[in-house]
This record gives sequence, structure tokens and C-alpha cells, in this order.
Amino acid sequence: MTDKNTTICIDRRFCGPQTSANGGYICGLVAKFAQRPVTVRLLAPPPLDAPLDLVQVDEGPIEVRHDGQVVAQARPGHVGDLEPPPAPTHEAALEAAQHFAGFRQHPAPTCFVCGPHRPRDDGLRIFPGRISDPGAGDVVAAPWMPDSSLDPGDGIVAPEFIWAALDCPGYVAVAPDMRAMLLGELTASVERPVRIGDACVVVGWGLGSSGRKHVAGTALYDSQGRLCGRARATWIEPRAQAERA
Repeated sequence: MTDKNTTICIDRRFCGPQTSANGGYICGLVAKFAQRPVTVRLLAPPPLDAPLDLVQVDEGPIEVRHDGQVVAQARPGHVGDLEPPPAPTHEAALEAAQHFAGFRQHPAPTCFVCGPHRPRDDGLRIFPGRISDPGAGDVVAAPWMPDSSLDPGDGIVAPEFIWAALDCPGYVAVAPDMRAMLLGELTASVERPVRIGDACVVVGWGLGSSGRKHVAGTALYDSQGRLCGRARATWIEPRAQAERA
């Protein structure tokens, strides 16, 4: 029997809700540890500023543990036949972002990815809004220009930040009223490097709902309209909230 493990600590900068990690970011760290395509399932809110053990025994699932509790688990997974919509223009994404519902109401306004209370060069400031073109359907879009703090030293955005950027646009697509939801599972594929300072566009769209479970797709395009990453996510509406609706 063989095992591999490491310990990570999520800096408070990378929060989703104020007291736990952004789901896409920690899923990206687990994927980097796995070094293969994975689906990451979140089982409990990953704490900030605390040691998290990433453990894999033989070829079994990767577990993220905090004080003995499993907070996330990863298994082999692929985005499959997920087909993103055509890349919107940067101008269309800018216009869509002006209608981001989170400017009026947001369950996590300091979220690293989509929190409007985060200053520039701190959060990703990805603010997806509905594209006004009727032919675009229910696609949400936002511009994103990755800054130098996301650069590990080679001018390319670190993959965990690509996973993060592919997280929240899916939430906005399935919760246009910004109702609270929890990321249950995320599978992402980074297909092309993203350069620091490039004028990118991120999109999200719904793939279906069943009860409290909502499935979304997301995609990231560079300034040339080339697909750089795509993801499939499952979002879970809290039971009490769904029962009130």
C-alpha cells in the first residue's frame, strides 16, 4: 500500500463565504495535487487559515481532511461532452456585467471570485450578468483580466485560479436572484494557458435542475475568443430555503 499526502492552508484572501474557502479555488488546489482530471465534491465548508491534509491511499479517492473530518473528496472525472456557447465579445460581456444582480444583493459580498466588495488586484471581480442579445439564451457573461498576483512566476495564470474563475458564473446562471446556494461538486478542464493581463471573458449557463440540485456549465475564453477552460458544477440550494420557496 502506498500513499501520498501534503498539507495546505487556505489564506483568508481566498474566501467564498466570509469564513470558508471559495469552492472553485480549493477544488483547483485538489486538482493540482491529483495531477489528473478529477471531480471534486465538497462535503463541508473548507476552513480558512487552518491546516488541511490532502491524502490519497493507493489509487483511491483524494481526501481533504481538517482535524480528522473529511471536508472534500476527489475522484477521477471529466467534463465529458460539455459544449460551451460561442464566445461573446468583450464589449457584450462588459455590458452584461453592468446587470450583475450581486451589486444589489449578494449572499457573500466578499467572495474572492464574484464579491463586489473586493478591491481590484485582490478579488477576481468577475460579475456575470445576463447577455442582452436574445439569441444568447440564458447565458451570463463577464469580462475578466487576471492580475499579476495570480502569476506563479511564468506570466501564466495558476490553474487553481482558472478553477476559481469557472466557479461563480455557474452559480449566477442558476441563481439569477442571488439566492444562497452551496457548491456541491465541480469538474473542470483547463485546455489552454491564460496569460496575465489578457482581456478574457467568462460565461455560465444552466444545464438543468431537479429539486434542490442545479447543474451549470461555465467556460473561459481568452482575448482571441479561444476556449481556455470549461467546467460542470452542481449547486445545492439549502433545504430550509427551498422549503420556504
